Amino acid sequence: MRTVGELIVDTLVQNGVDRAFCVPGESYLGLLDALYGRRDIKTIVCHHESGAGFMAIADARLTQRLSVAIVSRGPGACNAAIAVHTSQQDEVPFILIVGQVAVNDVRRDAFQEIDYGRMFGSIAKWTAEVTDPDRAAETLLRAIQTATSGIRGPVVLAFPEDVLTAPVAAEPVRPQSPVRGAPRAEEVDVLRRRLAESVRPLLIAGPELEHHEGRAALLAFMEAWELPAVVTFRRQDLLPNAHRLYAGDMGLSNPSSQMDLLRQADLVIVLGAQLGDITTQGYTFPTLVRPQMMLAHVHSDPSAIGTHYAADLAIVADPCELMGSMEGPPHAIPPRRANWIADLKAAQRAIAKPRHFGCDDGVPFEAVIEALSRCLPPDAIVTADAGSFAAPLYRIVPIAPPQRLLAPISGAMGFGVPAAVAAALREPKRPVICLVGDGGFLMTGNELAVALQHDANLKVILSENGIYGSIRIHQERNYPGRTVGTSFKNPDLELIGRAFGMPVARIRDVSDLDQLPGVLAPPGSAFILVQSSIAAILPRPQRLHAEAQRSA
Repeated sequence: MRTVGELIVDTLVQNGVDRAFCVPGESYLGLLDALYGRRDIKTIVCHHESGAGFMAIADARLTQRLSVAIVSRGPGACNAAIAVHTSQQDEVPFILIVGQVAVNDVRRDAFQEIDYGRMFGSIAKWTAEVTDPDRAAETLLRAIQTATSGIRGPVVLAFPEDVLTAPVAAEPVRPQSPVRGAPRAEEVDVLRRRLAESVRPLLIAGPELEHHEGRAALLAFMEAWELPAVVTFRRQDLLPNAHRLYAGDMGLSNPSSQMDLLRQADLVIVLGAQLGDITTQGYTFPTLVRPQMMLAHVHSDPSAIGTHYAADLAIVADPCELMGSMEGPPHAIPPRRANWIADLKAAQRAIAKPRHFGCDDGVPFEAVIEALSRCLPPDAIVTADAGSFAAPLYRIVPIAPPQRLLAPISGAMGFGVPAAVAAALREPKRPVICLVGDGGFLMTGNELAVALQHDANLKVILSENGIYGSIRIHQERNYPGRTVGTSFKNPDLELIGRAFGMPVARIRDVSDLDQLPGVLAPPGSAFILVQSSIAAILPRPQRLHAEAQRSA
């Protein structure tokens, strides 16, 4: 007879989970023992629970499968909370398994006890605490179904330590048939007619298309219908960015010139995305609550439709099912649409044009991104931490599948390095490049030890300037000259890179960027330290003032 711990492991394997990211804890020794000797699931031991969670989320982004992190009660669960929030914001199927105090101590305020339903109630799709071993299989079924269906996201499961070692007669939970909606014929007819007639249509593509079939279907649909598209926040790898129908992304603050153009659309089709804060530029595009143009919203989860914007056509269906049922246009596309497509592409290209700065306090990191765009391998996986250093990446680098971009939609610092480690473990034959600032690196850079342990290779490009850049920008904009709490002193990062067994290269001047292709091209790891300019990222008045002072 299995233990509950063994039931959990067998169920995870049955549902495609082939690695468990964890930081060990005495509260789930029974589950650790169930992982002993398994060849069908790898135990990846991490060094902080946030790192374990970020690795699991990055792995799920790459595989489009359920991911799992396992942590201990109390402090372990608190450290992993950032991964739960990131999973929710990034729409990634993720289960956090937490070892809990013994059953007799539950709700007694025992040592390290937390009520996880209350703790994670507003960010997890579902939380459950299994105090009856006979309910374990039922709970696992619901957890997997909840995490992987509709708007995918996090589930938190707490198992008391004595429940994990209890015998259970249940069989492992096998995958059930996926729940899918199909568009109705009359909905398809209306959309086909309106799209064929539209002069200025716009597609907004989102995370439900973040898989191989979704990307292929999206591009084919756009080309068949001459339909330009933007992607949602940090989803540039849904489409080849150099394609004439790619019109850019909905970022944190798109230029007003581009937004004025997008508002001229006469039809907006949203495929597999939620119309949330960033996608709508702070709920200003389209117009609340009844958009100024026809809005067709397609999503597999009905809760994603009509939350802020009233849809003229609300289709609860898998976006790929919808695109597959659309066939080709019933008649010739309006000739004036070509002008619309050209205008959108011109606006996107203008945004993508690199800027150049006259500063002498280091290398503008935008120059690093520009250099990277010229030598990025065609099958590269790029992971980016949160921070101002990465902002040019989303504008300048023309990502094209099969290249992948893994960046935290939640804006969580510390994501970049664990994500790169997970990518290097998952895709050992592909080049993995991590872009990270010194602030984010000092949060989770210790997870490079996992790459060292597993002989995983990755390239780290680290922007070093001793400030929390994004916050400094806001601080200078709102409180010019009154900087406090946004500077810090770094240790010797070159020594840290070497301590992790990585060859180190330094870029102190723009001329040093010539060495970047030679460092990135060979197999193996590399640690590239960039002395980054602060002046280049300051708000314009402060930047000009700083440059004037240096030239005086």
